[in-house]
Amino acid sequence: MASSLNKVMLIGYTGKDAEVRYSNTGLAVLTISLATNEPYKDAEGNWKENTTWHDIVCYGNLAERMKENLKKGKRVYVEGRISKRNYIDKNQNKRWVTEVVGSNIILLERIASDADARTDETTEEVKTTESADVDVTPDEDLPF
Repeated sequence: MASSLNKVMLIGYTGKDAEVRYSNTGLAVLTISLATNEPYKDAEGNWKENTTWHDIVCYGNLAERMKENLKKGKRVYVEGRISKRNYIDKNQNKRWVTEVVGSNIILLERIASDADARTDETTEEVKTTESADVDVTPDEDLPF
């Protein structure tokens, strides 16, 4: 018996902020657009880029975890499988959709947080203290 494989791995940039909707059963459904670029040389030997847009969908816990972090322009790694489904639109026409169902999404850029802001403030305070030539013994700050 022959086996098959349906696996997709993409690295690209999000085209818009993530959209999250909830199914009738309360399941979170997140959708994003992801752009990947493929460089190539044209007939004159000049480098060009071909951009391909991918529709990404993920469900449940992954959708909940990613909904606040997937903003427009973020670089991400998406792993999943290709899915093709159909539906009937409002004009009663049958439409086909091909999308990547994400099983793993990794943010490839750091997310700025309040902790980063506090670290910057603390660093600034230390610089100010050092420039004032105040004698600070590091052992005084140890809890034991």
